[in-house]
Amino acid sequence: MQIRDGLIANNNGQKARVRIADEVATIALKSRKRDFIVRDEFEYAIPLSDAEEILRTMCDGNVLYKTRHFVLHAGNTWQVDIYEGLLNGVVLAEIELTNADQTLILPDWIGAEVTSDPNFRKINMLTAHLARAGVSGRADQVEPWRLM
Repeated sequence: MQIRDGLIANNNGQKARVRIADEVATIALKSRKRDFIVRDEFEYAIPLSDAEEILRTMCDGNVLYKTRHFVLHAGNTWQVDIYEGLLNGVVLAEIELTNADQTLILPDWIGAEVTSDPNFRKINMLTAHLARAGVSGRADQVEPWRLM
């Protein structure tokens, strides 16, 4: 699945995001995380043309591109995202638990646990990539090769 994500707003950990996954467009509102794991999320389908316009005009050029793979392991489905463009080379695996106390068997291909590490929040990864490239301003003003 090909995904484009754009952050519309971020306010003290509460976020509004637009996404186009293949040809399905959604807008999501996410609450601040509680205990680094749990958050409320509300996601709604929107017209594809609206999502395209939001990505173009409201995300300040900071649109993330990724390919999502679904991997089954021990009765759970992992989402493995391989980033392109601004975060080229970043690979993250995550799972949506049914409850915060759920026992989880990690696959042997999982690396470090980064759930509570702020360095792996998308906005922080993007900011770090831009800083390493010596770039200030909007991500869409950067040639992708400068971030690799």
